[in-house]
Amino acid sequence: MELSNSQLLQEIIRIQGVASDESRIKSFIKDYVLKHQGYWKSKPHIIDGTGFQDALILVFGNPRTAVYAHMDTIGYSVGYENELIRVGGPKNIDGTILVGNDSHGVVEGELMIFENEYNQQRLQLSCERAVDRGTLLSFKPHFKETKEYVQSPYLDNRLGVYVALQLAETMENGAIVFSTYEEHGGNSVGACAKYLMNNYEVFQALICDITWVTSGVVHKGGVAISMRDSMLPRRKYLNKILKIANDSGIKFQLEVESAGGSDGSVLQKSDLPIDWCFIGAPEDNVHTPAEKVYKKDIESMIELYRVLMDQL
Repeated sequence: MELSNSQLLQEIIRIQGVASDESRIKSFIKDYVLKHQGYWKSKPHIIDGTGFQDALILVFGNPRTAVYAHMDTIGYSVGYENELIRVGGPKNIDGTILVGNDSHGVVEGELMIFENEYNQQRLQLSCERAVDRGTLLSFKPHFKETKEYVQSPYLDNRLGVYVALQLAETMENGAIVFSTYEEHGGNSVGACAKYLMNNYEVFQALICDITWVTSGVVHKGGVAISMRDSMLPRRKYLNKILKIANDSGIKFQLEVESAGGSDGSVLQKSDLPIDWCFIGAPEDNVHTPAEKVYKKDIESMIELYRVLMDQL
């Protein structure tokens, strides 16, 4: 099967947006919305600017539920003498190609891992020159699509952003929040949720993100509905989602984990009475340059989100 609008996904992946530096991906999404909204079922109200940093909210009709898709990625900061410091939780793989830009132009180099006698790692960028301190680097884009899978850096969560934009095409009532900083502590979700609660009485959230392949969550099992990670969604809300999913006939699987977090974690830790649930396709090779997702699981993710936004 062909992934619908594969070109859009590739474009989103190519734009650098390491946590704290989401302005370029935010601008791309906003420009995309302005260019394509005339072909959508409903034209959204666009909310951004002062008070929202680089986050972006789309409001359609009379929303009851908001979809949260984080725009940022993991990566590295350049420290002293080309030392590398992790942003979020990238998997350190010797020889990984990292890219970015500093005051001298394009940066491209190789991640090198050194270990001392105490098995402590030091990460170093092998590059032709010294790179400006504080420069943010990310995995070099390399997109691959086969008959069954897509494989690329940053399917987490550029694939969630892609799903949200596919959802926007047919949405009549709802909100989409493109959030920031999710990979490095969380940031904009609380402000966006408070805005939607105060101005539109939105008390429900769906976390449009990509989860992990584990012993209990597999490729080809359909989109995963997370019953818990390190946090616990409210059971009454979760049960409502599960009933809609069961009645829909869309293929899905249940996730029950003891660790991990998302924009949903930020909502649960806030003082806002917002119900949330994480729903996303599973990927293998998490936080590496070769993240891998089964394409039919992506399709089931899009289908389930459309049903939930209509019925929740």
